[in-house]
Amino acid sequence: MLDNSSKVAIYMQGHLFTENGKMGYGALRYLPNEIVAVIDSENTGKNTKDCLSINRSVPVVDSLDSAISHGAEVLLLGIANSGGKIPESWFSIIDDAVLKGLSIINGLHDELAIKYKDSLADNQWIWDVRIPQFIPKIATGKAQQINNKRILCVGTDMASGKMTTSLELFQWAKKNKIKSSFIATGQIGITLTGKGIPLDAYKVDYACGAVEQMVLEESNSDWIFIEGQGSLLHPGSSATLPLMRGSCATHLILCHRADLNNLRPPVEHVKIPNLNEVIELNETLAKACGTFSETKVVGISLNTFNLDSISAQKAIDFWESETNLPVTDVVRYGPEKIGVALKNS
Repeated sequence: MLDNSSKVAIYMQGHLFTENGKMGYGALRYLPNEIVAVIDSENTGKNTKDCLSINRSVPVVDSLDSAISHGAEVLLLGIANSGGKIPESWFSIIDDAVLKGLSIINGLHDELAIKYKDSLADNQWIWDVRIPQFIPKIATGKAQQINNKRILCVGTDMASGKMTTSLELFQWAKKNKIKSSFIATGQIGITLTGKGIPLDAYKVDYACGAVEQMVLEESNSDWIFIEGQGSLLHPGSSATLPLMRGSCATHLILCHRADLNNLRPPVEHVKIPNLNEVIELNETLAKACGTFSETKVVGISLNTFNLDSISAQKAIDFWESETNLPVTDVVRYGPEKIGVALKNS
């Protein structure tokens, strides 16, 4: 839906510095389009390059009109809230954007294209990213028959860096001349690549099959990176198992927020076990008593965003000693340590 020449503004009102802004962060870090403005009236006058750990210079403006004055043609809803429902307070800016001729990228569950179908001009569109584009067959485990590396990121929690890790490693693999593919399974990855499956929008019976179909379509690649979702530890998540079963993953990468010992609210009462136990849990479930391929965690992607550089390095050194696996922050220090481990495995 999104042409690479279109100029994009990202709506992040009140969430420039919160975890709910991850849709916007993903676009700022990886979207190839020119991003002309970020809308957040609470932080007007700032620049993303100066206030975020993202090497992209985008002005933060106070309104949609300011974004349009910077050349915006598309409004990307850059907030991914829990449950994926559009808050009522957003509809005033969405109404205004449609009225003023902007196209909309919506990564939440509500279908805006239906709501605004009679209000769009001929050259105007709404992309509801989370709408499934096909109904797959029930999964059959055929991915096991592909002779390649199928690499799945698993997490100790939601929003622990699974998509970022996959994309950073995917870029590393391409730079190293490894024939690779990236399979997007969430709204951010689909927006960035233009294709994929909104896993959490599929009925549970079809989720494994949707993953399997995408993996089989990329079977000519030597490495396939499957974007991870959710966590086996989270009481509200059911996403990891269909990713494991549909992809028949050969390699796992564990993603963890270095500053957290418990899951994030509203389930902060759930303690994160020692990472060795989490590794054993994911490996055991992936291979299912030998029913599926022998699957190993080959590295740990440690999100050290909230730590200073000294504390970050200490955390990396600790978990390398504790797990005997390569550990790095793929954004802060690059993905090469894990990429080399994948290459040698």
